[in-house]
Amino acid sequence: MCGVVGFVSNKREEESLREMLKIQSHRGPDANGIYIDEKYGLHLGHNRLSIQDVSSHANQPFYSECQEFIIIFNGEVYNFQDIKKELLELNHTFVSSSDTEVILYAYKEWGIDAVEKFIGMFAFAIYDLKKAKLFIVRDRAGVKPLYYTQQEDSFLFSSELKSFSLYPTFQKEINREIIPFYFQFAYIPAPHTIYQNCYKLEAGHYLEYDLEQKSFEKHKYWDINDYYLMDKIEKSEEEILEELEVLLKDACQLRMVSDVPVGVFLSGGYDSSTVASLLQQNSEEKINTFTIGFEEKEFNEAEHAKKIANYLGTNHTEYYCTQEDMLNLIEQIPLYFDEPFADASALPTMVVSQLAKKDVTVALSADGGDESFFGYSKYFAIEKMRRLQASRPKKLVLKLLLSLLNEKRVVWLNGLLPQSQQQTNIVNKFQKFKSMLKSQSYSETFIRASSKVSPEFLEQSLVMGRYKSFDKTFFKEFETLKEEDFSDQMMAVDYKTFMADDVLTKVDRATMSVSLEGREPLLDHRIAEYMARIPLELKYREKKGKYLLRKVLNRYLPIEMTDRPKSGFSIPLKKWLLNELRERALEALKSPILLEDNIIKREVLDSLYNDLEVGILEQPKFVWLIMSYVAWREKWK
Repeated sequence: MCGVVGFVSNKREEESLREMLKIQSHRGPDANGIYIDEKYGLHLGHNRLSIQDVSSHANQPFYSECQEFIIIFNGEVYNFQDIKKELLELNHTFVSSSDTEVILYAYKEWGIDAVEKFIGMFAFAIYDLKKAKLFIVRDRAGVKPLYYTQQEDSFLFSSELKSFSLYPTFQKEINREIIPFYFQFAYIPAPHTIYQNCYKLEAGHYLEYDLEQKSFEKHKYWDINDYYLMDKIEKSEEEILEELEVLLKDACQLRMVSDVPVGVFLSGGYDSSTVASLLQQNSEEKINTFTIGFEEKEFNEAEHAKKIANYLGTNHTEYYCTQEDMLNLIEQIPLYFDEPFADASALPTMVVSQLAKKDVTVALSADGGDESFFGYSKYFAIEKMRRLQASRPKKLVLKLLLSLLNEKRVVWLNGLLPQSQQQTNIVNKFQKFKSMLKSQSYSETFIRASSKVSPEFLEQSLVMGRYKSFDKTFFKEFETLKEEDFSDQMMAVDYKTFMADDVLTKVDRATMSVSLEGREPLLDHRIAEYMARIPLELKYREKKGKYLLRKVLNRYLPIEMTDRPKSGFSIPLKKWLLNELRERALEALKSPILLEDNIIKREVLDSLYNDLEVGILEQPKFVWLIMSYVAWREKWK
């Protein structure tokens, strides 16, 4: 795992290049290097975290033998050994045992089409001196970040947005059009960033920059939609299970390839338990697993994770977080996340990354399971909603019942259920379900289910109103896939939006903040392609998601250890805002930044402030969104 930086300018700017590298040195503290082409003003820089071939032979920028190709690379190509064998048969020679060199010679042999061969996560740039072109490539799922901008006479790209802030002519003008999206969903969607005329390179795309013309074109080389549009696989359940298990095993084993110690984040859920089970089953040594716990039982999964680790026989490490552990990290979020980002689960993700870093340099994470295997509770709720919407009387009765309920009653009723049937985050689910009933279409139902606060509240609270231009984001894929089953539409949209720009952003920044490489076996594109062609009845059965994944897992763990309600990686946010974070929240609500940026209506801020002063907090997520925005502005103003 590393960090890349590059730009094209009309003059040599070595000092700027080195400063841009330095500010993201946490991505690669082991080595750094630069390359400058005087003819075209091309500057390339690289921070290295040594994983494959830790010797200096694999340092970057990396040059081909005649220096006609140069690469800077962030990520891993896990199947590089197989590709290397092909290249050796084609008479290529190698000076290192790294995947970096394999990527470069794969490009030399097959051109940009070489990316089709890569199984991995990556953001790399290859300078082709003969063509006077720069190819910048991002992996299929978007695991590795890549930003770019063209301002005045300069073109810039980087692994982290913060590097741009150190370039002399970079204009940090806030993209006001996208602000309402942030306040609705807690992240900035690709291809947008918080800055005007500055973009994320979309997952599954590459950018071709012509150094002669000083212009570029973007190209798409992979799209999950293509697989949802294919015919569904018509095989028996047993045949599909066998094929899926082979894919899962291979994806996990490939991500254990490393010249440094590797571990696994184990939460105790289906996804991480599957990854740990497959790896331990096929390992002669104990694998390293890491879990964090919380004193609050509602948020704690450490006890369950420990039982699974003991059953599998892993070398398990657990740590119970104190409030101070996470509260002390709040001020670091703007530094590492670069943009306004208000997914509060970033805090425990940073804590577990710190824990793992003490023993390993690589940690496997189980992200991507919900999007491919139909795992989010909002999917189940929407499936129920679709049935209700087909019956107007039932819908009216439900609306009446919900109008008689409040948060306290919902919590009480949930507590009366058997423990195996009790819902986690019940208040949040109740609020979203009420909002979903106002929908006029299935896609609106999904958007409301994905929102942190209701669109009506945003309309009343933001100066510019709620976000309306969904056609400028990957939410437009509802239209692309309109002929497909709505369950497929939801998973495809989440894959391109929430997963790429929230979940993967969170994991990348949290792990990289401590120079830890995160790897996601469930995001192997072969698994995503395969699951996109599996019919819903093999994903959602008996009112539960992840049917196939559960069936695979139960080959390794007894069903009584795995059959439990889904729980997210969350924190007691409302409790903190009313207590430990109360003064910080009050200070943020009174910040002159909010009035200066003219984002939230003055009367809304005053109302939130006055309520919080007397211990009333009806919109905790909105207050957290405000706090995160203010913290970002103060850091990067």
